[in-house]
Amino acid sequence: MKLLAVADLHYSLRQFDWVIDVAGDYDLVVLAGDMLDIASAVDPAAQIIVMREILRKLRSKCRLLVCSGNHDLDGDDSAGERRARWLNTVRSLDIPVDGDTIHIEDTSLTLCPWWDGEATRDAIGTQLEAASRERREHWVWLYHAPPSDSPIAWSGQRSFGDPALTGWVNQYQPDLVFCGHVHEAPFQRDGSWIDRIGETWLFNAGRQIGDIPTSISLDTELHKAAWFSFEGAETADLDQPLSRPLPPLEERPDWLP
Repeated sequence: MKLLAVADLHYSLRQFDWVIDVAGDYDLVVLAGDMLDIASAVDPAAQIIVMREILRKLRSKCRLLVCSGNHDLDGDDSAGERRARWLNTVRSLDIPVDGDTIHIEDTSLTLCPWWDGEATRDAIGTQLEAASRERREHWVWLYHAPPSDSPIAWSGQRSFGDPALTGWVNQYQPDLVFCGHVHEAPFQRDGSWIDRIGETWLFNAGRQIGDIPTSISLDTELHKAAWFSFEGAETADLDQPLSRPLPPLEERPDWLP
């Protein structure tokens, strides 16, 4: 499976246009949160209308998975915690969203919401426990916040990682986890776009300004990943121990679309 992962596009319509343009080259596109932007001058309700149409276009090109980030929350649930309620309407477009686990051949994929309080956090724990009983040979998670004490959570000044995710990764050891949230991590000294906890590979593409988002391309059969940004590109062989510095991508390899 050829997979494209992005996160933190924050209602950058030009970057979403780029994702739509390249989506047909991939079997699966994952959006790991923060599609909307609470700092935008555009009203959140209008952003949601536009985003539904963007996601519909993306789904027409390939399979699409979406999880929420902290910018995507638009209402309270019964526990008084903030949720991305609008994603429930996206599910009707045949797009898995928060709370879903789907299976594609030998791979299970679990999509976790951004948690704003203990009730949602506990619900994620229940979701992962249930998914673990039906997991197939490979297991992939979408979870917007990166794990605690990880280079993919390093802003350059402090870590913004989620200790709950670290605990769940240690407990269940999924194959791949796609995160976001900490925009600066891939660009900072001691930061990164990739990390490993036990047997689990974790990714955060970061964020850049411009027409093209930072992105991660991954071939699940060849176990290879590549990160792209305006500052350059790096590759990782997922069959090998994680070593640093990672090799720069000087020529585009054949396995990339």
